[in-house]
Amino acid sequence: MPPIPSVVRFDRPLGPAESYRPAAERIISGDPVQTAHVLFSSADGRYHSGIWTCQPGKWRVVFTESEFCQILEGEIVITSDDGATTTVRAGDAFVSPAGFLGTWEVTKPARKVFAYYE
Repeated sequence: MPPIPSVVRFDRPLGPAESYRPAAERIISGDPVQTAHVLFSSADGRYHSGIWTCQPGKWRVVFTESEFCQILEGEIVITSDDGATTTVRAGDAFVSPAGFLGTWEVTKPARKVFAYYE
């Protein structure tokens, strides 16, 4: 088992990451190409944190875990299936609770810090 680091910095240059998209049947509009740089995962493989990016687009989301997010750049409109809408921008922090159903629409290229526990 590798040693546990004393600190994991998020302000270091990120290496290349593979891009991906939501499943085709979940995409509503645009081309929400995403990347995720996982900078830390716990020894049990259930906690993950890092940096996520996304290009403009709208897709259906189903959260199976609660995720903390802090927006670093861009703008995202989050709409729940009950119609409640929240717009988050650079500097905003929030949690998407497990069980959330709705859409995410990235209206300006976005970058966020994320942390979740599976």
